[in-house]
This record gives sequence, C-alpha cells and structure tokens, in this order.
Amino acid sequence: MSEHANNFELPKKVDRCLAALSKLYAQDGKRQLQEIIVNAQTRVQERWSYDNWNGGTSGHALYLVIPESLYLNSVEQKEAIQEQIKDDLNKLHNVQNEFIEVVLLEMDAEAAHDWRKESGLLFDSTRIVAPDATKRIWGDSGFRIFLSHRSEVKVETAELKERLGIFGVTSFVAHEDIHATQAWQDEIENALASMDGFVALMTADFHESEWTDQEVGYAVARGVPIIAAKLGRDPYGFIGKFQAMRTNWQTCAEDVVKILLKSDRMLSSYFDALRTCSSFDRGNVQSKVLDSIASLTEQQVDELVKIYNQNSELRGSFGFGGTKPNIWGQGLVHHLHRLGPRKFRYGNARTIVSV
Repeated sequence: MSEHANNFELPKKVDRCLAALSKLYAQDGKRQLQEIIVNAQTRVQERWSYDNWNGGTSGHALYLVIPESLYLNSVEQKEAIQEQIKDDLNKLHNVQNEFIEVVLLEMDAEAAHDWRKESGLLFDSTRIVAPDATKRIWGDSGFRIFLSHRSEVKVETAELKERLGIFGVTSFVAHEDIHATQAWQDEIENALASMDGFVALMTADFHESEWTDQEVGYAVARGVPIIAAKLGRDPYGFIGKFQAMRTNWQTCAEDVVKILLKSDRMLSSYFDALRTCSSFDRGNVQSKVLDSIASLTEQQVDELVKIYNQNSELRGSFGFGGTKPNIWGQGLVHHLHRLGPRKFRYGNARTIVSV
C-alpha cells in the first residue's frame, strides 16, 4: 500500500470538497450537516478498500472529529449522517478510480475528558443547547442574531428585530423572548451558545448595563461574526477591535444585513425570505441589500432567478423589477450582470430570461 500512497489525489482534495459541500448545505438549509463539516478536524485513511476492476479502484475512509456537543446532538442519526456526507462528497469530486468508501464521525477526545465543565460548576463558553431549546429560542429557520442592548431601548430593539426578519434574520431580544416561567439567565446563555452572529447596539449607556459586557465577551470567545452598531457610543474593550458600523435606528437592519451577507448561511436565509415575500412593499425593502452581495456561484445565480420568477410580489416590486431606477435602483438584472458574465433580460410579466 505504501508504494501507492503518494499517488492518491482525492485525499489531497478532501478539504476543498468539504468547503464546497459547506456552501451546498447552506444553500439547502441543512444546518446540522454544515455544522459538522465546518467544525470537524479531518483525517483520511487511504486505500481503506481496493478493487482490481477497471485498472484498480481505491476507497478511502474519512474521519470527521467533531466537538462533543455536536457529536451528542448527532449520535441518534449518526449512521444516516455519515452516509449522507459520504454520498454528497462522492458527487462533488471527479477523481478517477478513487472514492470515499466511508465517513466516520468521532468525538473530540479532549472534549470527552472535559466532564467537569458539564457539572455546571465551571464557567465555559461552550454549552450544549438541547434541540427543543434551540427551536424555542430561534424557531425553525433564519440567520440567528443576538441583539445585545440596554433595556432603555427595548422598544427600538424590538422594532429592529421585526425589520431584520424581513431579510431572513431571526433575532433574540432578551426582554421580549424570555418567558416568565423560565430561568432568564439560562435562556440568555442558550441563545448566546447557539447564535450565528452578535450585534451590540452601542447606545451611549451601553457600558452601564451589568450584562452587555458579559454578552460581548461570550460572543468574542465563540468567534461568531460581531457587529458593533454605533448608536451613540464607540466600541470599547473586547469589542473595540471591531470597526464600528455607523448607523441609526431607521437603517440599522439594512446596514447589519449588508455586512452579514458575506456569509453563505446569511445568503441562504435571505433567499428563503425572498421565497416568502408577500407584498410589493416588502420586496422593495428586501431589494435594498442587493448591492452588498459581492459574489454568487452559478448555482446561486440560478436559484435567485428561479426565486424571483416564481414570486409575483418580487416581480412586481420596483426594487427587483427595476421599474423605478431613480428611487429603488436598477433591478435584479443589473445585479446579475454585476456579479457574473452571464446575460439576462426582463421578459413577459417581468420574468428574467437568459440572453
């Protein structure tokens, strides 16, 4: 086997294939599978199997070593998850006479020995959030944003949550989302442990809260995308290393989404929001962030065109249809041309067709 080891191509391409698979899972809304491959440490056992057919075909074993919290949440479906990732990887690569024979999930050995933290007596930023708690906090879909704020601006923050929802963002607002029958501090920690991103609403008195600085520290420790929205105060302390986003309460939702759209997961959530667009006015609002999309794959372009063509509310909106360019911009076709070499035009009923 050693004489063939250096000749194998697929093991060298595994990481690139996993990167592509992560984007595919984000587009398809397969959050659990994406979390596994994004957080996994990988190793490949070459030539796990071999067949003389067709000049020799080698199957490799791919080990995905994942954090304990992910492993425990996946263990009931482990066989199905392993099979799914294996099949999807084999669809992505085009290496001849090589394939992934098996994908094996393993629990991070370090995490397995960290039982003391599970006792609840040691503080740690890693927290296992049960699926029912995750659903209670965030619902079934959307890019999850924790809005850290002072109680004095709870009305403005609740309104911001509603505006963010238009773009596919699910927000957590402590005063609004925690039920009186639950331990509020525990629920806040669950939200922090399962969020996709963190927005600090930095009003003049942000630092005076007993909790906002701790929430910032939690977000920094987790390494999630952090946005410091300057609403009267500059970032300081841990969050001081992040550039302030100059904004106001009226445009804050759009400004936040424009930054987050660099994330495949946020882009996927935005697409989901477009699918369910229910009015021309809503489509106009959703169109305000189109200019912040920096790149799209061919598959994402096709998906966006399909979403637009199938939703009459998007087609009838000024922002996507391009019928009032001086007010709402030049429309989706303009942005498709900006993002790639393919050419499109508006056809019957303002549908988009290839040229």
